[in-house]
Amino acid sequence: MRIRIELVEDEAQEEVVIRCKEVNDQIQRLGRYIQEVGAQAMRIVFYSEGGEFFFPIDDVYFFETNDENVFAHTAKESYQVKYRLYELEQVLPRQFVRVSKSTILNARHVFSVQRNLTASSLVQFQSSHKQVFVSRHYFKALRQRLDERSILL
Repeated sequence: MRIRIELVEDEAQEEVVIRCKEVNDQIQRLGRYIQEVGAQAMRIVFYSEGGEFFFPIDDVYFFETNDENVFAHTAKESYQVKYRLYELEQVLPRQFVRVSKSTILNARHVFSVQRNLTASSLVQFQSSHKQVFVSRHYFKALRQRLDERSILL
């Protein structure tokens, strides 16, 4: 495997390209790793009660909208963020997956999924009483991320 790094003048043009004959497990893992490293550079400021908080993005169990605001939920607290869900969806690491129009969750913290074929499925998290609903439209994407998680562990 050969690695080539080219310097570009404009930050907006930064990209990583993987050229390969076939997409195998090794290439997929490399792609996920690159995505996660890039996402770790992202800093999100969390707001609560007039204060600003800084903690690892992996501590977030899920993001959800409530009226016009977006909140990040950890095991015990919730914090407001100044992003829209569609913006978060573009920059969050791969373990975050959209599960409804109003929610993005962190697949690493999923404890159980109670599947309901006719309506929304219920997701419960490790070490938390919080839970979210997954719409049928987004269930397949969640299932894929959970399967990826079990391969990486």
